[in-house]
Amino acid sequence: MSEIDSALVVFVLLLAVTGIGVWVRPLLPEEHKAHETVQLIQLVIGMLVTFAALVLGLMTASAKSSFDTSSNDLRTYAADLIEFDTTLREYGTDTGPARQLLRQYTAAAIASTWPAETPPTGDYPKDIGSPDNSQKLESVRLGDTLTAVGQELRTLRTRDALQQRALDDALKQYRRVVDARWKLIEEAHSSISRPFLTTLTFWLGVIFLSFGLIAPRNALALVTISLGAVSIASAIYVIVDLDTPFTGPIVISSSPMRDALDHLRR
Repeated sequence: MSEIDSALVVFVLLLAVTGIGVWVRPLLPEEHKAHETVQLIQLVIGMLVTFAALVLGLMTASAKSSFDTSSNDLRTYAADLIEFDTTLREYGTDTGPARQLLRQYTAAAIASTWPAETPPTGDYPKDIGSPDNSQKLESVRLGDTLTAVGQELRTLRTRDALQQRALDDALKQYRRVVDARWKLIEEAHSSISRPFLTTLTFWLGVIFLSFGLIAPRNALALVTISLGAVSIASAIYVIVDLDTPFTGPIVISSSPMRDALDHLRR
């Protein structure tokens, strides 16, 4: 379920249970509307609001932390690509095919991971990832291109000790690039527990049902409850969006990878 779908479901559900509370209230016997009963409902609402606010805060902090971690890892990945290409350049002209494949891989990764942005120029595999694919870094063609870089390195024959050291460094950096790529792929997956999110939504539904039971029947009260539902739904929207760092309106910037591609083309 996308971030928009999740937010809409929560918003509609909260308004629906509020409407149920407003509809049920006139049908209740008078003893259920006594001051003591209303006070008890208010106490239970206060307890649930505290729990829900705590959980929402923790989920927001966790999603933001995960987003920042992925962003930092992408910057590290871009730096690894630059360092890898620099070592290949120092080796000599024999690494030309490997460097070309690395440039094609980087350009294709940018185009498939950020399809809404202007794709890089140049000759590289197009249409690797579909716009609705949430795991755009996990592509067989992208992986094959990066694997081909390693295969090119292993076919090199060094002529002296200096080239041998450069080749050893390049192979180590290649392995680091591959490891960093798979780390980013795993971080692209959502980490939110759906049963946990469902439980939180149930708590929020109980709270808004109680609002409908005790709220005065006037326009201001209904507008206030509606604004509360919008606020809760927007919080769910932000949490789900942050938890998928490569999709949705809030995405990791492509600037580090584009900067890396500029370095690779020098």
